Order: sequence, then C-alpha cells, then structure tokens
Amino acid sequence: MNLKDIAAGFRFFGTVESIEPHGNGHINDTYLVVCRDGEAVHQYIMQRLNTRIFPNYQGLMRNIETVTDYLRDIIRSQGGDCLRECMTPIRTIDGATYQIVNRDCWRAYLFIDNTVAYQIADDKNIFADSGRAFGRFIARLDGFDASGLCEVIENFHNTKDRYAKFCASLQADPLGRSASAQEEIAFVTQRNAYCGKIVDALSRGEIPLRVTHNDTKLNNVLIDKTSGKAICVIDLDTIMPGSLLYDFGDSVRFGCSTALEDEQDLSKVDFDLSLYEAYCEGFLDGIGDKITTAELDMLHIGSILMTYECGMRFLTDYLDGDLYFKTAYPEHNLVRARTQFKLVGRMEACSEKMIEIAHKYCVRKK
Repeated sequence: MNLKDIAAGFRFFGTVESIEPHGNGHINDTYLVVCRDGEAVHQYIMQRLNTRIFPNYQGLMRNIETVTDYLRDIIRSQGGDCLRECMTPIRTIDGATYQIVNRDCWRAYLFIDNTVAYQIADDKNIFADSGRAFGRFIARLDGFDASGLCEVIENFHNTKDRYAKFCASLQADPLGRSASAQEEIAFVTQRNAYCGKIVDALSRGEIPLRVTHNDTKLNNVLIDKTSGKAICVIDLDTIMPGSLLYDFGDSVRFGCSTALEDEQDLSKVDFDLSLYEAYCEGFLDGIGDKITTAELDMLHIGSILMTYECGMRFLTDYLDGDLYFKTAYPEHNLVRARTQFKLVGRMEACSEKMIEIAHKYCVRKK
C-alpha cells in the first residue's frame, strides 16, 4: 500500500511532504498528511474506513456529506468559522467524497489545527463544554430532515430489538453461562419496561426524530488550545436518525461513572451527580430553545435507558460467548454488565434530582 499514491487521489493543496499515523482510534486507520505549497503548509486527515464495521460505506459517506454541507451553511449564517467548527470532507480528483483503492475505502478531511481531544475529563468545565458542543450540534441540525439519512447500523438503539436478542440468547444459552449470571438476567428482565420508552415516544411523534451522533464520547469533541473551548464535533460515522436522548444519555453513561467500564470492585462504581449537573448545564446551554418539553422531561430516562441497554448488550454477548466485544478474560463481559447495572440502580435512586437539575438549566423558550 503506497500512501502517497492514495493521497494523490485527493484534491490536496501542494506537494505531499509526509504521511504519518495519527490519533488512537480503534476502528479506522488514520493518517496526518502534510503538504507544502511554497511557503504555505496544508494539513489533512486521511482515513481508511473499516468496511467490515461499516459495509454500507456509500450510505455512510452520503450521510456525512449532506450533514456537513448543511452544518456549514448554518455556521456561516451564525457568523461562525465553518472550517473550524465543522468537519470538511476533501473531494477526490473525480469529485467524490471517497475513493476505492484495492477494495479499501479511503476518505480525507481538512485537519483542524491548534486543537486537542481529551480521553478523560479531569476538569468539570471540559466535560460541561463537551455537552455544550453536542447540544449545539443537535441545535444546528434542528431543521435537517433526519428521515432522509441512512441507518448505518440497523436498530442500533432500538432497545426493544436489543431485548428480543437478549431473550433469544438466554433461551439458546450456547455455553451454559446463564447459571453464572442469574442476578444480572433478573435485573434485565425486571426492567424490560424501559425498552419501549424512547422507541415508542418516537413512533407516536411525542418526541422529534433528529440527527443523532451516536458516539458522544469526550474524545469526539475538539477543544481549541487557545480558548479552551469546544469547537467541533468529529467522528460522524454513526450519524443516523434517532433521538437526542440517545446522545445525551450515552454521554452521561460514560462520563458520570466514578469507575472504569470493567471495574470488578462494584463498591468503586457510582453515579457522580455533580458531573451530571455539569454536563446537563453545558448540553442545555448548547441546545438552547431547540429542546422540546417532552425531551426535557425524559433526559433522565435517556441516561438510564442507554446505561441499561449497554449493560444488556454486554450480558447478551457474555451469553453468546463473547462474539462482539473484545474480552481479556472469560467473565469480562459479565463484569462490564455489572458496572452498567450498578449505574442504572444509582441513576434510578437519583431520578428526582436529575429531573430537577434538567429543569434548573433549561433555557427553552416558554
């Protein structure tokens, strides 16, 4: 594989000086391309898309193209800098947003310099600002018709479907692992009423169908090194139609836990309400008056449901024999499920306070 030959297929300015691995992503292969045009230096991100994870790369890239085109127009109209506040796909020589080389799908973006992506938030302000960025992302796409987007991963947050798959795995029990997970199985089945909360609200039109990011980790927000402010949401591969409750809830699930996702000592696992308040304040500030009353009232449900769903996925994979998530030891997925279920219980205990916090920081116009 000659990376310079692949780079030659994109409309980069100048002559390629270097191509080096970039970042620490686990799905796509990412490179930083540095080009020089006289005294001017231009930098780009070039990626080989993992088509095993994303076989419908055509639909995925069409999603990214239409969403980023729309975002740039909105950012310009708001007086922002669309080259820093939005990902900019680089066209190929043929004018496409990707090229196929030896059956691999390659794409490129303008590199956003003077930024950093944090893996963990040591500072509540950083976590709050990531919430502000994701809220602003949803607000800017409020007028976008999400129904026209491709569903890159079918039924990704259809929790009813996830529960049906869990029940099928429990029934099959191919490795006889259910005997070692009776408490966790009972936890899931006793709370199956959660599964339809968001799916049914969407189908009944009680909450709007929106563009959702579906991977709202802290490291998918670029922070400007000079201002310290979040400026751009990145990694748009899982953009799909859905509910903002998914994005909000998954950020809370991951960001408000006091322990790692696979912590074996459950006494260390808790739900940090102060981090929830920080994220909630930032998110609601970012989304402004674009959130509906029904969505506001269900923010805590989104947090509980996404944590419950994630734990159920870990447990299902444990019963199946660890076919999806990578594991380091036989009980790894069961341990992961237990941490999520501990968080669900703590969120349930804090529900009233979570509702109070959401209404405290809501800036939605009455």
